[in-house]
Amino acid sequence: MPCEAAAHFLILYGSQRGQAQSIAEEICQQAAEHGFTADISCLSKHDKYNLDSESRPVVFVVSTTGDGDPPDTALKFVRKIKNKSLPHDHLSHLRYALLGLGDTNYANFCNGGKTIDSYLQKLGAKHFYATGHADDGTGLEVVVDPWIEGLWDALKKAFSTMSTSDQQTLSDCTQDSNHQNASDQKKNLEVDLQLLKLSEVDSPKGKTVTSDSIATEIGSTSSVASLKESVPPLSESVLNVPALPPSYLEILLVGTENVEETVLPDKDGYFEVPISKAVQLTQDDAVKTAILLELDISQQEQVYQPGDAFDILCPNRDSEVEELLLKLDLQMQKNCTVQVNLLKNTSKKAAKVPLHIPQNGSLQFILTWCLEIRSTPKKAFLRALVDFTQNASEKRRLLELCSKQGSADYNSFVRDSSVCVLDLLRAFPSCCPPLSLLFEHLPKLQPRAYSAASSSLQHPGKVHLVFNVVEFPARPEHPARKGLCTGWLVDHVSSILEPHGTALASERPGTSALPKVHVRARPSSTFHLPSDPCVPVVMVGPGTGVAPFIGFLQQREKEREANQEATFGEMWLFFGCRHKDKDFLFREELEKFVHNGTLSHLIVCFSRDEPDAAETVNRPTYVQHNLILHAKNLAKILLEDKGCLYVCGDAKNMAKDVNDTLLEIIGNELQLDKLDAMKIVAGLREDKRYLQDIWS
Repeated sequence: MPCEAAAHFLILYGSQRGQAQSIAEEICQQAAEHGFTADISCLSKHDKYNLDSESRPVVFVVSTTGDGDPPDTALKFVRKIKNKSLPHDHLSHLRYALLGLGDTNYANFCNGGKTIDSYLQKLGAKHFYATGHADDGTGLEVVVDPWIEGLWDALKKAFSTMSTSDQQTLSDCTQDSNHQNASDQKKNLEVDLQLLKLSEVDSPKGKTVTSDSIATEIGSTSSVASLKESVPPLSESVLNVPALPPSYLEILLVGTENVEETVLPDKDGYFEVPISKAVQLTQDDAVKTAILLELDISQQEQVYQPGDAFDILCPNRDSEVEELLLKLDLQMQKNCTVQVNLLKNTSKKAAKVPLHIPQNGSLQFILTWCLEIRSTPKKAFLRALVDFTQNASEKRRLLELCSKQGSADYNSFVRDSSVCVLDLLRAFPSCCPPLSLLFEHLPKLQPRAYSAASSSLQHPGKVHLVFNVVEFPARPEHPARKGLCTGWLVDHVSSILEPHGTALASERPGTSALPKVHVRARPSSTFHLPSDPCVPVVMVGPGTGVAPFIGFLQQREKEREANQEATFGEMWLFFGCRHKDKDFLFREELEKFVHNGTLSHLIVCFSRDEPDAAETVNRPTYVQHNLILHAKNLAKILLEDKGCLYVCGDAKNMAKDVNDTLLEIIGNELQLDKLDAMKIVAGLREDKRYLQDIWS
C-alpha cells in the first residue's frame, strides 16, 4: 500500500433529489475503513476541485433527470467538458471511476452519467474501474452495493500503478480512451450484468448455517415471510450488515417562547395563489378520480408555455405527523422550538446541517413541511434503527432487512411496498429512535410537479392542472392511504369541488375564501410545440397524460384564429381511458377541436368497455394498438414530413409499450431489423422530435 499521503482520492457527485449525494457520502464514509482518505464535493462547487490539474483518482456519482439529462447541479460541469475548443488530451492525466444512477422505466437510462463518462473519455481521461449503471426501477442497491465493494481493490491497484508510472494502464478494468461508442457500451453492459450476478449471491463472508451456530439467532414460527418476520434460510443465516452510519446532528427542543414565524422551505420562486376552480372530471364510479384545478396566477409573475409544469408545495398529512410524534413520545413537545447543530466530534465526513431544516421552527412545522416522512427508508436507516430497538426478534429482523442476505426481503417488504418510517415504527413497536436520527436520514420533502393543461392565450392569468387522486390499497405492510400531494389537494379543495359535468367556464364570486397553494413554474426545455407551425404533430396521451396536449391544442386554436391565412401542420391525438362514459377526459373540448379543424385526427380507445355485438374485428384496447392501425401515417409524419411525436403519461407500462410499438412500426415500414430501427428512434430523440413527459 502506498504512503498515507498518496491514498487520497476525490469524490464528485451530481444529484437532483439527493440519492447520488447520499451514495457519494457513503463511499466517503467507508473510505477510512479501507485505508483511504476521501474529499467530497458537489459538481456545482467549482471552487472545491480542479480536474485540469487533478492528480488523485476521482470517483463520480451522477444521477439522471428529465428526459435523460444530467442533474441541475452538474449542468455547468457538463457544459465545460463539452467545450469543443478543449484538446483531445486535455484530461489525459485523469484516472476516474463513475457510478451512474437511472431508472429503466424511463428512456435514456443513466444518460446523465453516460454523458459525463463519454466526454471524459473524449478528453483523454481513463477508467481505473469499470463504470456501473444502477437501476432505481429494480433497486439501486443491486448494483451500488457490489460496485462500492469492488471499488476499494480497484483504488489500491490504481494507487499502486500510479506510484510506478502515471502513463501505464491502471488495472484490468481500465478502458483505453480510444475505445468509444459501441465498445464502451458493450463493456458497461457486461459490467452491469456482472454486478447484478454478484449482488444475487452471498458475499465471501456470508453463508447459510444452522441456527445453533448463531449466538443471536431468534427462532421464527412463521412459514411465510413478512415485513415483521423471516423464514429459513434467511432466519438461519449469518448476516453481512452495513456499517453503523455515524450520528452527526444534535437536536435541542427549547420551549415554545422562542418559536419564530416559520416560512415554507424553498419559498424562493414560489407564489401563494388561490385555487379559483376545482372540477371532478370523472364519474363517481370511475376506477380513478381525476380532478382539474384552476389556479389564479394573474397577480404573480408566473409565465408559462403549454408543455411546462408547475411545482406544488404540499405538506405531510396531519394524522401521520401526529402519529409519528406519538411513536416518538414527543406529542407534548410539538410546539417547541427546534435548534439543529452539528454533533461535536462526529466522524461523518463533510457533515453539515441539512439546509432544508430551518432553525427555530416548531417541531410540528418541520415534520409537516420539511421532511419526507413517506420516503422509503434506505438500508443505512434500518441499520441505525437497530440500536434503538429493544426487542431481540425485532432487532434481528431489522438487521436481516438491511443485510446483503436480506436484499430480496428488503425489496419485497420495504422498497416495493412503499414502506415509510411510520410503518416501521408500527411493525417494530420496541423501536424508539431519537429525533436526531430522523433528521439525519429523512430526505427533504420535495415539491410535486404537474403539467399545465391550458394555454395562457386561452386562459390569461390562469393555469389548469389535472391529476388522478392516487390510492394505495391496504396491504400487510401499511394501511390504505392516498398519494401525499393528490390526497392533500383533493381534501384542500373539498369546499369548492364541483361535480362531474360542471362547465369549466363557470365563475366563482370573490377570492378571499378560496383555498391557496404555493406554486412555481417549471419550464420545460424541449416539451413544447414546434417553433414552425407547419410541422405535423402526433400526441399520445392516455388518461391524465392528455393534460399538456389540451394546452397544445388551446394554443394552436388561438394561433389559427390570429393567423387565418397561415398554413398549419396536422395534429393527431391518440387518447385512451377505461370507459367512454366514465373517464373520457376533456371529451367535449376535444370534439370541439376536431369540429373547428384544430385537431386533425382524434383516435380513441376504451380498454374496459365491452365490444358491440355488431363489431367483427378486435377493438383496439390501448393507445399502442391504435398506433399500429395508423402505422403508415405515423411513419410518413415522422420519417418523410419531419414531424414530432410527443408522449405523456405512465412510464412503467404505457411509455415502454409505445416505444416498442414505434420500433416495430419503423422496422416494418422501412424493412429494418430491430437494431437499425433503434438507431432511427435514437435519431428522433437526438433531433428533439420524439419527446416524453412521463412519470412512474
